[in-house]
Amino acid sequence: MRRRLFLQTTGMATSLLALGEHARLAGESPKAKPIRSPFLENNFAPVPEEVTADRLKVVGKLPAELDGMYVRNGPNPQFEPLGPYHWFDGDGMLHGVHLREGKASYRNRWVRTEGWQEEHRAGKSLHGGLLTMPDFKKIAQGKDGYKNAANTALIWFNGQLLALWEGGTPHAIKVPELETRGRFTFGGQLKHACTAHPKIDPTTGEMMFFGYGPVKPHVQYSVADARGRIVRTTPIEIPRGVMMHDFAITARYSLFLDLPEIFDFQELLRSGKIMKFDARLGARVGIIPRHGKASEIKWFPIAPCYVFHTLNAHDEGEEVCLVACRMKEFSGDLSKTPLQQLPPRNELPLLHRWRFNMKTGKVKEEPLDDVTSEFPRFDERRLGQKIRYGYTMKLGMDGYLKYDLEKGTCATHRNGKGRYGGEAVFVPRPEGRTEDEGWLVSYIHDEGRGKSELVVIDAQEFTRPPIARVLLPVRVPFGFHGTWLPRKILDG
Repeated sequence: MRRRLFLQTTGMATSLLALGEHARLAGESPKAKPIRSPFLENNFAPVPEEVTADRLKVVGKLPAELDGMYVRNGPNPQFEPLGPYHWFDGDGMLHGVHLREGKASYRNRWVRTEGWQEEHRAGKSLHGGLLTMPDFKKIAQGKDGYKNAANTALIWFNGQLLALWEGGTPHAIKVPELETRGRFTFGGQLKHACTAHPKIDPTTGEMMFFGYGPVKPHVQYSVADARGRIVRTTPIEIPRGVMMHDFAITARYSLFLDLPEIFDFQELLRSGKIMKFDARLGARVGIIPRHGKASEIKWFPIAPCYVFHTLNAHDEGEEVCLVACRMKEFSGDLSKTPLQQLPPRNELPLLHRWRFNMKTGKVKEEPLDDVTSEFPRFDERRLGQKIRYGYTMKLGMDGYLKYDLEKGTCATHRNGKGRYGGEAVFVPRPEGRTEDEGWLVSYIHDEGRGKSELVVIDAQEFTRPPIARVLLPVRVPFGFHGTWLPRKILDG
């Protein structure tokens, strides 16, 4: 098996190096003339400074029980990009609001990765992004082909806040200061990239995660115990390199999405897009016991589609149930922001449910709504278990949806005219008795005022205006994923 893997890896590396030479001869280079991107304009544009501010103005009243820190990650390029800019390229910046005793403070900090520090010393950008060719020599050596931006998500694990980027190693962050400690490698055990969406079992404390890349075996699935030790890494072979941004777990299984969103460097040369969707390749979901061998994975064919984010999954008798935001296809085109133009109809994400029968191999799937939304969140104390409520961001970024999966109903929270937000994180009320007893917190940008704020929405009074708004001293650009750190974590 090792010999076969070596030959596969060597062959792929040779092909990539040849393609890189093709790109060089064709004139493709990270030093190509910059092309202005809409993701560098308006509230997608980066902010130039790190700021710390106390005694922020609060409109309304912050709940006394809301005691902790909301931190969100997102792209914030330090310097003007070298060439075409993709929203996923920018250096990670953390924006945090610390709430205690009804008062609020704010700070933002870059994630100081090796690439960030290298460019900071040079005073300019040195690395291309996803719309330029990667460093094929590094890929051939098993290293990252692009700069690790650490810009996508955050997770608290084993006493560490980790800033995540699916193409590389996590970075440990000191809280509440938000200072970068350095790369987090599980004590040197980590030998593959780490997904931006690890899953932590709230019962066992285990963290399940995976890495993927252009060489076989394409997926490396790992399990770390509650003490932070990687106890298992399982290679899962799939036919081709696909973008596998997220996955899901249940109490017994891990679910992997082998969907036909493929990496194609020839396509990058032709059209400037590194990914393309090919429904002819089919789609399937692989379900493996949490500590199972690769030979134990069961593959279930599903209708061709693409999924960026899963909501949750759970076991239900002989079935495994998965809920996620599903698109019929994804062209890989991010040339316009959601505020400029919604994607084509086939690329609109809708909440969807699959049921996989582990005994018969049959699959049932059904749409749960016809309203487009993304960035699903829920009470993560129930991760991998059956949940009743889920929350998503409307695709126009102008509001949020609350799903009652038991009743099959949906409620809408509207941000108001000219007020746009991002993912909303659910914060459970301490000692709360029901699943939706808590708050949603998110950053909102008011286009009319040109100001940003943190909003607090009562999840049980979802359609009403926020119960509190923290007015921020600086603009917070639109970003990706965040987390809530309760006081017991901050006080350590």
